[in-house]
Amino acid sequence: MPTYSIQSRLKAVLPVLLSLLLPAMIWAQQPKIAVEIDTNQIRIGEQIRYAIEVLTDSTSLVHFPEGQTFTPLETVEALATDTVWEDRMMRLQKTYLLTQFDSGAYLIPAQQIAVNEQAFFTDSFAVRVGTVVVDTTKQGLYDIKPLVKVNPSYSQLWLWLLFLSLIGGGFLYYWYLGKRGDGSPLFGGPKALPPFDQALAQLQELEKSRYLIEGQHKAYYSELTDIVRNYLEEEAGIDALESTSDELITLLEMRKDAGELPLEEDTLEAFKEVLRTADLVKFARHTPEHQKASEDTRIVQLMVEKTQEALPEPDEESLIDTEEYIREQQRLKRRTEEKRLVIGAAAVLTILVVAFGIRLGFLNLWHTVSGHETKSLLEGEWVSSTYGFPPVSLETPEVLLREKQLLALPAEDSVKSAESFEYELPERFFRIETKTILMEGQKEVDLSKLFEEQLKGLEEAGAKNIITKQEEFITGAGVTGLKLYGSGDFKVAGKEARKRGKYVLLSFGGKGFQQQIYLTWLDDDPYAQKIVDRILASVDVKTQV
Repeated sequence: MPTYSIQSRLKAVLPVLLSLLLPAMIWAQQPKIAVEIDTNQIRIGEQIRYAIEVLTDSTSLVHFPEGQTFTPLETVEALATDTVWEDRMMRLQKTYLLTQFDSGAYLIPAQQIAVNEQAFFTDSFAVRVGTVVVDTTKQGLYDIKPLVKVNPSYSQLWLWLLFLSLIGGGFLYYWYLGKRGDGSPLFGGPKALPPFDQALAQLQELEKSRYLIEGQHKAYYSELTDIVRNYLEEEAGIDALESTSDELITLLEMRKDAGELPLEEDTLEAFKEVLRTADLVKFARHTPEHQKASEDTRIVQLMVEKTQEALPEPDEESLIDTEEYIREQQRLKRRTEEKRLVIGAAAVLTILVVAFGIRLGFLNLWHTVSGHETKSLLEGEWVSSTYGFPPVSLETPEVLLREKQLLALPAEDSVKSAESFEYELPERFFRIETKTILMEGQKEVDLSKLFEEQLKGLEEAGAKNIITKQEEFITGAGVTGLKLYGSGDFKVAGKEARKRGKYVLLSFGGKGFQQQIYLTWLDDDPYAQKIVDRILASVDVKTQV
């Protein structure tokens, strides 16, 4: 019989033991995933709590579902992940809030969870979404109301027009009239100097320039001769700008010989030499030395100073004529600039009006700018309130104030009390009035008889050509009343001729009480019509005394 050592036996058994233990070790490292929902039956809009719990090694990387992965259910919110540590393991819990807004049976699909890039899938769940049961014996059923178009408010549009016009006018004022009476800019800048001072200042600036350093002799001499020519033209009245150098010297000699400009011969000869050098530089590309250019500048400065000394002093009459002429020129210039300003402002305003008119409609724009009363009411802040007892609730552009009794009262002497509230624009024939009347006893009110009395009251107030209709009116809460409405020619405050208008009278009643809502407005007022439609849509009454 062969003999085996203990080591050889272990080597033979070890692979078998490892093959048996390896699946158990692998299974022990697999994450444990559990899913639960708090309910499988909800009503429309209610929420389901869907919780995923993962138990895995503390070093594992776990990815939960993200986004709308629960379709056909909708993910309302994904709550933060809760983490609990258990020895070397961690327990993660992720909760989702789900909902559905249509009734029916739905299946929450399986969700994928990734642990260390390995995919795991949850079970799917069947849920049922039920409708909300409505007790039709207590709550009536109504048709779905159509969409109501809400026009944007342009009640403050005229403020924007004014603001933009002011900006445009200010810009034009700065552009055309931005100067003081002395000719200097209104918003800063140096005052214009007299010709003599200006010429000396320009010569000093020319000496500081870099023309000669950079070899720009032509530019230097061109500016030098322009300075002296401008001075001679403005101060001495010599046509210097349009004359050649020889012509300019000839003009100066003629003025000297006539005794109008007594200049010394040396000064004229030196100035003549400067002009000759300038012509050589500009037309023959001559390049004088730097020292020569500086000497020529001093000669020009001396020419300006000698000319200023040689000019005769103006007499008093000449000074007066000159000042009046200057003032007249300034006045004409201001008038021209004012005309430009007016034309520019009118152009800006016209452009704005046309732009807003095309966008909003010219009639609407005019009513906005002019402050149309009922348009302002329509686009203002509305008030919801309750009036009288039994209460009448409605939404109005202004709060109704307690007033004297204006609506027709029942003919019987059985009125216990009456309360009336109103708001009125007499010049627009616009009126809102509510009234509640308590009767003696529990007598049922005859609404049709009340309508006859109301029409009689309109005729006594001067109304003509009254057209009337009558129909049933049902409030949003299902209370039924009667509606008397129509049109006619009515007297309007401040108007001699009658104006075509409309009226509505709503009446509700029961045993021992009645409630009334009375509205009037002009037929050609579209804003008032919209106000009335909105008020009628908001009417609510309580029929319990």
